[in-house]
Amino acid sequence: MNLPTKFATYTRTLLGEEGYNALLEALQQDSPVSVRLNTSKKEFSSITIDGIVPIPWCATGYYLPERLTFTFDPLFHAGCYYVQEASSMFLEKVMKQYVHKPSVMLDLCAAPGGKSTHACSLLPSGSLLVANEVIRSRSHILAENLTKWGQPNVIVTNNDPTDFSKLDSFFDVILADVPCSGEGMFRKDAAAIEEWSLDNVEICWQRQRRIIADIWPSLKPGGILIYSTCTYNTKEDEENIAWIQEEFGGIPLEVDVPGDWSISGNLSGRDFPVYRFLPHKTVGEGFFLAVLRKPNAEEEPERLFAASQRKMADKKSKGAKLPNSNKELLNIVKDWIVDSDSYQLIANDRFVSAFPRSYFAELSKLQQSLHIVQAGVMLAEMKGKDIIPNHSLAMSKIMRPGTFHTEEIGYEQAIAYLRKEAILLNEAAPRGYLLVTYRGAPLGFVKNIGNRANNLYPQEWRIRSGYLPHEVRTL
Repeated sequence: MNLPTKFATYTRTLLGEEGYNALLEALQQDSPVSVRLNTSKKEFSSITIDGIVPIPWCATGYYLPERLTFTFDPLFHAGCYYVQEASSMFLEKVMKQYVHKPSVMLDLCAAPGGKSTHACSLLPSGSLLVANEVIRSRSHILAENLTKWGQPNVIVTNNDPTDFSKLDSFFDVILADVPCSGEGMFRKDAAAIEEWSLDNVEICWQRQRRIIADIWPSLKPGGILIYSTCTYNTKEDEENIAWIQEEFGGIPLEVDVPGDWSISGNLSGRDFPVYRFLPHKTVGEGFFLAVLRKPNAEEEPERLFAASQRKMADKKSKGAKLPNSNKELLNIVKDWIVDSDSYQLIANDRFVSAFPRSYFAELSKLQQSLHIVQAGVMLAEMKGKDIIPNHSLAMSKIMRPGTFHTEEIGYEQAIAYLRKEAILLNEAAPRGYLLVTYRGAPLGFVKNIGNRANNLYPQEWRIRSGYLPHEVRTL
């Protein structure tokens, strides 16, 4: 691996000769492969292949003995697991230690969705996650992955960090996995090596400070900022944490870490706690994380006001009058979800979605400042007199069991479905809208018309590869 000379010089000084040589040797090895299971998908909650190794800091994370054919695994498309780099799963340790009550959380730089899907699984019941991505095309990838994960308490936005400065003291937790020089990705991404330069490092640490300055006002007093990068250099890591301390009074927090995890600490000579994953010490890619608390202030009146506003919004939403053209639609689809009284149904002339009623006031406020890509769970689309169940409903954990007739299909049929091809069902299958499953996990809806089943899988999500590998290895 030909690393940039200036990177080698700097990193050798940072780690020492022995540490740098060990890092270089580790970077010559294949990247470890790891996945994280979605425990909310009850149909699939364990891995049965041989050779898996649990990831110490993530209860649902596993190292795999080899890379599988994820593109051609129906369970991957069903949101039963997420392919995620192991080091970044350390988020779990932070949230389990510091986030114990229902919270409003922002994942600021969220695409493609690894940490957002993880946060969905970690947040206490009754929480809300706002997952943001600044690049429009990537925000749709983020929305797709979060839809597949199946949690209803999520809003996906497409905004610049500056847009969040208007949301004064809005979030209890902010995760800022900020854009960086990508040194920790050298083993996985050759382009990261080609793009690296000292000038880019300078650009990155300054951009990172602008991002933190933009979003800091939106963090509640006493709230938690989780700052992370996938780079080694101290300018983007420790020096930025010191700047947050000095500029905003951020208070670095310790994370309880067993010594045998071999996670490294502060390399800048400063005395605040940070957590570094170095590939020659931990099984994973390069990763840096620090946790800071925003200083407390006289905030109780504000919290009481926010609570009263939420109650008023709840009362208003319960009594809201909807257009007559939607009443029949709403009466039908509300029976498709469990605990429907906990959700506000949002309808227009074409679509209806469900959003947690307890956070409807927050959604309304966000709509005033942000570009919302999606919120909650899309339930159905109205076409003429036809009410078509939406794919998001099939993926969601709030779909009422037994609402739709279920047809279990085999592997070849599942791949055909995910390619958005017409499939043939059992002759005894009833006509109408049916839910197709693979190994018990919902894949989506079809409309059975007798001689074939029209495929309702989202066109933009279909498997585009023109061939099926001769050897397919899946979970």
